[in-house]
Amino acid sequence: MPQGYYNAGDMLVIVGRKSAEIGVCGTCMDARGLAETDLVEGAKRSTLAQLTEWTVSADKVLVF
Repeated sequence: MPQGYYNAGDMLVIVGRKSAEIGVCGTCMDARGLAETDLVEGAKRSTLAQLTEWTVSADKVLVF
């Protein structure tokens, strides 16, 4: 990875260790041929409905 770029997987592992829920768009996973076993520890397949619910109820939202 070029210098100055961040590894999203590494960042998600750190977030997951803080007991945060990590949802990954199921449609995006399907488009890229990813299985739930391909995700970083703590991440799970999710839906847009779940994302909407989390966004509405959250005090803070991180997107990257």
